[in-house]
Amino acid sequence: MYRTRIKFCGLTREQDVDDAVAAGADAIGLVFYPRSKRFVTPERAAGLRARVPPFVSVTALTVNASLQEMQEILDVVQPDVLQFHGDEDPRSCARYGRPYLRAFRVGALGMDTPEALLESCLVHSAAAGWLFDSHSEGFGGSGRSFDWSYLSSVARNANARPLVLSGGLHAQKVYQALADVRPYAVDVSSGVEIEPGIKSAEKMRQFANEVRRFDAANSAP
Repeated sequence: MYRTRIKFCGLTREQDVDDAVAAGADAIGLVFYPRSKRFVTPERAAGLRARVPPFVSVTALTVNASLQEMQEILDVVQPDVLQFHGDEDPRSCARYGRPYLRAFRVGALGMDTPEALLESCLVHSAAAGWLFDSHSEGFGGSGRSFDWSYLSSVARNANARPLVLSGGLHAQKVYQALADVRPYAVDVSSGVEIEPGIKSAEKMRQFANEVRRFDAANSAP
């Protein structure tokens, strides 16, 4: 059966980690950007990471973090995947020897046309995946979506990396998003929250159920 991967991002509580895993998460995301309402320290993140069972990946989201900050995250948290949301160049992303996602803020300067977006993506050919979010001042978690048609030329490119769709997703919207984009994975934060940083077990279940409903409907008999 065809299966879209699911990542719940911006987790801050042990209960939310447990609920995300119970909902069927393939990955959880921990945010190390101090200006985010979902920020966790490496020490706090290590405690959350300890609750994650085998076969669920832990992703560390950073924004222009220093070498020292990155090394602390790697040493203390030991994430499986890194996720870069700032101005990091390919060399900076690859230097840690970990699989990484490169995030692209669709609509930002230099990514405000489909052609420019594709050009920006191809620079990061070594990324494990390309994540697409809406442009906002807060580097994600804004609850805003973007024009998904921008991703058509990206998806068709022969050198495309697996696409991860983010930005304004929630249970009532994700089925159509999957139908329009057909990404490898979906990444949701604010769309499954009660308030910033506080997840809803029910919203995570509903979101995952909609993804699985789409997968079932689009799998070969």
